[in-house]
Amino acid sequence: MIELRDVTFRYPRSKNPALMDVNLKIGDGEFVGILGPSGSGKSTLTLTLNGIIPNSIGGAFSGEVIVRDPRTGKTFKTTETPVSKLSTLVGLVLQNPESQLFNMTVEDEVAFALENLGLPREEIAERVEWALKVVGLEGLENEFPPNLSGGEKQRLAIASVIAMKPSHLVLDEPTSQLDPKGKREVLRVVEELNRAGTTVVMVEHDSRFLFRKADRLVVLNGGRVLLQGTPREVAERVEELVEIGVKVPHSLLLSRALGLPPALSPQEFPSRVARRN
Repeated sequence: MIELRDVTFRYPRSKNPALMDVNLKIGDGEFVGILGPSGSGKSTLTLTLNGIIPNSIGGAFSGEVIVRDPRTGKTFKTTETPVSKLSTLVGLVLQNPESQLFNMTVEDEVAFALENLGLPREEIAERVEWALKVVGLEGLENEFPPNLSGGEKQRLAIASVIAMKPSHLVLDEPTSQLDPKGKREVLRVVEELNRAGTTVVMVEHDSRFLFRKADRLVVLNGGRVLLQGTPREVAERVEELVEIGVKVPHSLLLSRALGLPPALSPQEFPSRVARRN
């Protein structure tokens, strides 16, 4: 569980807060999608979830972010807990995988954080093998990371994070720089991790995946939570999403234009038409 209570944050030399009075609770095992136009505070929000804001990135911060470990029941305030500890509970995958990759081999990349945790060599080997299998990179242990495809690099970044076995996985637009094949590969991994019980918080510019797969959507605008609810509940307010610049599924726009119930995917559209007829 992650809970934000009245969180406000302003970057240095910025007049306006990037986040303003954000209250949000993310349940264990939940898949929460974060939507909003550019500059709405989405990336800033992700950085508060494991304490990078305010512990590593300074600024004016107020409120509380509380992380609960579902395995032990212990709670941690991000302002009072080192990022190194929080990273074992809340894993963060950034938009550009190359910003997180800096070792000479795929195997070394996944093992790096585990070695810093001081884990036994046998456990490190087991976790590396498990993480690479989860993301479909087994057999590439000795590859030089820069030689991987875009999708493989992002999956390697995910493997490096999940090897620490965090209960929460936060992804900030992980597919924005990938081709369609790479995008499908990454989204498959995210979906499988959530099905296995990992809490997922995902920012994604292309909302189609989130409307289909997320349990709940949170829409930010101007650093504030504009609305939140199930994908169907949020879809009922599609006009507001379009007005603030959120890219919504074409099936949703078309069903709305025809006066039909929201179709969250193209597969739902024929049934919506059939109901009207």
